[in-house]
Amino acid sequence: MSDQIKFLLSEDQMPKAWYNLAADLPVPLPAVLHPGTLQPVGPDDLAPLFPMALIQQEVSTERYIDIPEPVRQIFRQWRPAPLYRARRLEQALGTPAKIYYKYEGVSPAGSHKPNTAIPQAWFNREAGIRKLTTETGAGQWGTSLSFAGALFGIEVQVFQVRVSYDQKPYRRAVMETYGAQCVASPSNLTQSGRAILAQRPDHPGSLGIAISEAVELAAQREDTKYALGSVLNHVLLHQTIIGEEAIAQLEMAGDDPDVVVGCTGGGSNFAGIAFPFLGLQLRGGASAKKRRIVAVEPAACPSLTRGRYAYDFGDTAHLTPLTKMHTLGSTFTPPGFHAGGLRYHGMAPMVSHLKELGLIEATAYHQNACFEAGVTFARAEGIVPAPEANHAVKGAIEEALRCKREGRSEVILFNLCGHGHFDMQAYSDYFAGKLQDLNYDESELAMALAGLPSVPA
Repeated sequence: MSDQIKFLLSEDQMPKAWYNLAADLPVPLPAVLHPGTLQPVGPDDLAPLFPMALIQQEVSTERYIDIPEPVRQIFRQWRPAPLYRARRLEQALGTPAKIYYKYEGVSPAGSHKPNTAIPQAWFNREAGIRKLTTETGAGQWGTSLSFAGALFGIEVQVFQVRVSYDQKPYRRAVMETYGAQCVASPSNLTQSGRAILAQRPDHPGSLGIAISEAVELAAQREDTKYALGSVLNHVLLHQTIIGEEAIAQLEMAGDDPDVVVGCTGGGSNFAGIAFPFLGLQLRGGASAKKRRIVAVEPAACPSLTRGRYAYDFGDTAHLTPLTKMHTLGSTFTPPGFHAGGLRYHGMAPMVSHLKELGLIEATAYHQNACFEAGVTFARAEGIVPAPEANHAVKGAIEEALRCKREGRSEVILFNLCGHGHFDMQAYSDYFAGKLQDLNYDESELAMALAGLPSVPA
């Protein structure tokens, strides 16, 4: 019996196309609506924010979309990413399950986010765009787009959620090293930011507010576009290279996952690992293997497990189109827990749609339980996960312990979407007993949900 630990693909085996789950959905995704007319948006409605190539990807139903060779050339710096068998974690847990993890922390930015930052920057550069605005929570996305901007000579301005801006100064320093401007959000640079600060000068910020600021600036200049790190179809599309590689690597290992686990905030890394496997199932018909696909989210911002499936704005200032998604309400501000990349009020429309169709499951955990799982993983496997990734680690460990109780030798795959080397203050707080399991304000949630747009069924 082989005791192989890591499974590596050569650069020549890197996928040449992204997988588009929209081609295999049993029920089409609900339309994106214009907030004024409540009619489906067209390419012209999105043109102020995105180049036409990305708009075409956003609405495409083609099963595969080619990855441009210049993008693949840059990907070769860290892709294909390794797949690991977590043998020492299996032993530590005493589980009969096999645990595999796809490790995305090998990218220059330390997370999965460059998988979409590089193509987004490239398509914008090809369209003659000179500046990109964006938002970021914990900083993985801001760091990644800053890196991509440096490669393609594009100016990048990042609005970082205030609580994460203060919690994670080193990620801010990395963005500035790559040449980007990083601003705490809400800020005085935009009308939407000033309006928030007028109501609450010490506002901790949210991804919804930071999106509003970035979108507001992008819409004012023809040479500037907006780049989003999660949620939208084209972003999830770019991340499917993760799962496509994992399928080939698990074939090398002679295994096929029974359970696929990913953390969820906006949905991009979850989609990256899960969508290609879900596509195999949907295309295979009644005879295809049915896998359990589990989305793990923070209990302090539980859009999939507590949110309402409804049309809502993607930002707080209501500058974006309406998308149907699981949402806590666009005005909802989550508490300032350390997994800043998961502090978003809504879930990707595609992921939300899958939840409604019963094709995926969702569960939520508080941050102390997730950090406990991350420490268990680090002491067995040696990699310190990012706070966001700890949610996937927790989900995988729970599945492995279930297998132990049931005496089942299932195959579990999860996406370790980034390392935690810039998040060590959070670990220090955990070890010092200072990490609080924060709960959202039920009355604020009720108010935010009461303010959802009225869209006829």
